[in-house]
Amino acid sequence: MNIIARRDPRSVFGVPGVVSRLFNEPFFTNDFLQEIANAPELGEGVLPLDISESEKHLIVRASLPGFRTEDVDVQVHDGVLTIKATHTEQAQDTGEKFLRRERRKRSLERRVALPTVVEGANVDAALKDGVLTLRLAKTPEAQPKKIAIRQA
Repeated sequence: MNIIARRDPRSVFGVPGVVSRLFNEPFFTNDFLQEIANAPELGEGVLPLDISESEKHLIVRASLPGFRTEDVDVQVHDGVLTIKATHTEQAQDTGEKFLRRERRKRSLERRVALPTVVEGANVDAALKDGVLTLRLAKTPEAQPKKIAIRQA
C-alpha cells in the first residue's frame, strides 16, 4: 500500500517555505546563530577608524587612546593603508602589590584598502587626545574636475 502525502505548494515553494528550509539547513544551527548574536562588533586588537573625504584629501581618523607618536607606525603601499600601534608599559617599582595587571602591552593593527588613489609622500599625520588623524592628498587624477559646458 502506498501512502501519498499532500502538501500545500505555498508551504514548499513560497517565501515561507524557502525561509523555513534556509534556516533548517545545517549551516544555520542554534550554536552558530548564538555565536553570531554574542560576537563583539570589534574584537580585541582591532583598530576602529573613520574614513571621509574632501575635494582634495582623504581623511582617516583612528582611535588610539594611551598611545604616543613613537608607538604608532603608518604606511601607505599599493593603495592599502596600514596602521600599527604597540605600547609596552614600563616596569616601575612603586612598592605596590598588583592584584591585577592588564595594561602591560597593547597592540592594535588595521589594514584598509583606500577608496581612491592618494599621494603616499603627501600625508599629514597628527596624534591628539587619543585620535590619530591622517590627511592623505588625492592624486590630481582622483580629484573631481569641473567640466565646462558649451552653448549648442
